[in-house]
Amino acid sequence: MSAFKAVYLVYSASLFTAWSVNGFMGNSDTFTRKVSLHMNPGLTPPLAPSPGVSILHARAVGRDDTLHFLFCSGEAPALLLVHTQSNESVVTVNWPVFLSRNPAGSVTVKPEGSVRYRSALVLTRLWEYDELNSTGQSALSPYELRDFDWDDVNQTVDYTHHTAQLCGRHHNFSNNASLCLQFSAFESSGREEAWPSLLHHANSSQLRVLLRGMTPQTNRSHFALELQTVSEASLQTRVDVHRSIDDEYTPSIFQVSEWVWSHDNHSSVVGFSQWKPVVYQRDHPAIEDAAPCSHSEPVDVTQAPPSLIIAAYFTQSLVTHGLNVTYSVTLSDPAPNSTQYLSW
Repeated sequence: MSAFKAVYLVYSASLFTAWSVNGFMGNSDTFTRKVSLHMNPGLTPPLAPSPGVSILHARAVGRDDTLHFLFCSGEAPALLLVHTQSNESVVTVNWPVFLSRNPAGSVTVKPEGSVRYRSALVLTRLWEYDELNSTGQSALSPYELRDFDWDDVNQTVDYTHHTAQLCGRHHNFSNNASLCLQFSAFESSGREEAWPSLLHHANSSQLRVLLRGMTPQTNRSHFALELQTVSEASLQTRVDVHRSIDDEYTPSIFQVSEWVWSHDNHSSVVGFSQWKPVVYQRDHPAIEDAAPCSHSEPVDVTQAPPSLIIAAYFTQSLVTHGLNVTYSVTLSDPAPNSTQYLSW
């Protein structure tokens, strides 16, 4: 995949997306789950993961079902979602195999017959491109997220509020630059205070993407994030853009984008990733700190993304799609009021 030309949509300058399942619960305003976090489930001394490799398991139990979110930093970071029809289902990790050269089958959800839906979101590349003029752009060498040096997630886990942060650096990054992913799981519906205040509920998790201290390679650089998904071969995917009326929560933003998976092109949505087309240039933004972002259409990807959890869990009948989210803002040092900060 390559970086795509941005179009003017209002988006938020930090990567912020809701990863969710759909169509099996009651009233979303009152439905609740019991959420618990587990770091590296089943790992016991003296065995220890390699530096930069970890699994954070968020288990969200309902009345008669369970959501398992696995946030993994092995190679390209990924968020795996497994929905089961049992409130006693468990995740098992064969750590010696998981940490070997061939991890296939080392991560399972049991009982396997209870699995109703499974899919994964993988962050594969950070693209930088030089804005040549109003009609063209030149993509520079991408930053492969599988090559990042990732910090220890265990140092950031908040077991009370069900959050964690994964930060990493690429060897070609400027000094003090970092890419961070903030993960959140939820017991009930609500909104985060921080813009874009995306609505969440008990069937969703969220990722916020933060790019800090980045010194671009050119004075006209823009950035794009490449996302890939892995899902069942029987599912179809598309991106829907909806009119949003919650401007009171996200000033001047009137759209919501949904990357959905369904059994056909029009109905039976079983899972989705949702975001607002805005990126913010400050940690505590005002309206003038918002910039637009856009997405490309999903395309088929012939190979599975380079993620350890994908290789460990998906062993057959999978399909991969990818798209780019492009931020219409420069981080150039000479640019007026440049903050060298993006939050989506």
